[in-house]
Amino acid sequence: MVDITTADGVVRGLRRRRIAQWRSIPFAAPPVGDLRFRAPQPVESWSGVRLATEYGFAAMQQRDGARIGPRGPQPTSEDCLTLNVTAPLEPATAPRPVMVFIHGGGYVLGTSALRLYSGARLALRGDVVVVSFNYRLGAFGYVDFSEFSTATRPFESNLGLRDQVAALRWVQRNIAAFGGDPNNVTIFGESAGAHAVVSLLATPAAAGLFHRGIAQSAPADWSLTAEEARIFARRCVDNLGATPDEAAEALSSAGANDIRKAADRAIGDVLWRQPGSFPAAPVVDGDFLPMDPIDAIAAGRAHAVPLIIGTNRDEATLFKRFDRTLPTTAEQLHVALSRCGDADLEKRVVAAYPGYPSRRAAVRMGGDFVFWRPTVEVLEGHSRHAPTYAYRLDYAPRVVQLAGFGATHAFDLIPVFGGVDSAIGRGLTAAGGYRDFLAVQREFQDNWLSFARKGEPLPSWPQYTEQRRSTRIIDSPARVEVDPDRAKRLAWHGVRVPALV
Repeated sequence: MVDITTADGVVRGLRRRRIAQWRSIPFAAPPVGDLRFRAPQPVESWSGVRLATEYGFAAMQQRDGARIGPRGPQPTSEDCLTLNVTAPLEPATAPRPVMVFIHGGGYVLGTSALRLYSGARLALRGDVVVVSFNYRLGAFGYVDFSEFSTATRPFESNLGLRDQVAALRWVQRNIAAFGGDPNNVTIFGESAGAHAVVSLLATPAAAGLFHRGIAQSAPADWSLTAEEARIFARRCVDNLGATPDEAAEALSSAGANDIRKAADRAIGDVLWRQPGSFPAAPVVDGDFLPMDPIDAIAAGRAHAVPLIIGTNRDEATLFKRFDRTLPTTAEQLHVALSRCGDADLEKRVVAAYPGYPSRRAAVRMGGDFVFWRPTVEVLEGHSRHAPTYAYRLDYAPRVVQLAGFGATHAFDLIPVFGGVDSAIGRGLTAAGGYRDFLAVQREFQDNWLSFARKGEPLPSWPQYTEQRRSTRIIDSPARVEVDPDRAKRLAWHGVRVPALV
């Protein structure tokens, strides 16, 4: 057991070989009762020793969304605002760099308790402190019910984003006690977690809370306007069976699962009827998030910290097989693109994908539409104001290629967290490719850790500029390409995610 004194009280973690781990430390008060749909509030301090040896609750979500292993899903609750810390046991001669991971899951699923996210291998290999945390999801974190506030029952916007800021504030107050350096914090996230990194760049309240960012497969233009957010919140209230006049009472008194189901139905309806739109997202409320993050980045009004951002070559193959939330068919893409501009836009984009409307070309286009297209816009905007580095993951072991996935969405998490030697990594290399996969893992970890330590990857990875557009292609072997997929980049220029109708 390892005891640490935080600003709120003593926490007792686990000693595991060469690392120590603390689980489910509260970073904000439980957002229940009168704190439901409110901004995160300070933790109430405790006396004595608080056990931090087991995971608590995942955020409210569908049961299978919080699956963390063969034993089944993690229990869910509104009382979910906790974080986890992993640190090497060996004493350090100086405070260690801190890497704070933000999990993905489309802002509706996921948990920091997933075994891969523990960060044990990453902490040991890089001599860093790794933090992961939960934040409110779906209806409780990414639906803006503030329109229904009353004098006695206020509701705030951007609750999931506010939770992320609260977790980073906890890191600033407490991480030194775990051996971490509060003046050297890197945030990194994948998918919705990568979108969170982009959003935090544009969040004034996050100023000074982190010093660099890594965004892996960010659907970077998912944010909603205030009007879009109002429209969607009304749909959720209607699904709850309440009128606008009854909304405040219904949202306060309804069961958590009833609220979740009402929002999930509304989200599913949008995904089905409006391909390319995603309604559970941060809202540009003019206050906590003053500008659309991509616009803020381009205008130089975001935090000018060093940034790594990139995508996987075959992002959408995972969704085509298991999850229809992305437009991956010619029919879905036609609906999405027709809502983004005129017919000439669709013709221009289609012409950049040889073989379209074949299934393979449509899946590639869908992945580029959601992930790569807005990533290029972030690269262009951020590189004007701060050091910026682009990558694309191309590598996939033979088993993954034969299964038709390639370098699909979330595949990068395995090498980033050092999972090549885990059971899943061994399974993925059963038909060969172990050494190559290990080389890809070293490529990710060496660059991620160099970036966390000093704000730049290894010297073999040049900065991205609009003049040259140097991109690190993570493969075996890795290489640098200048302006890869230029024709597709030009075809997508100026396209944004379609508005929520």
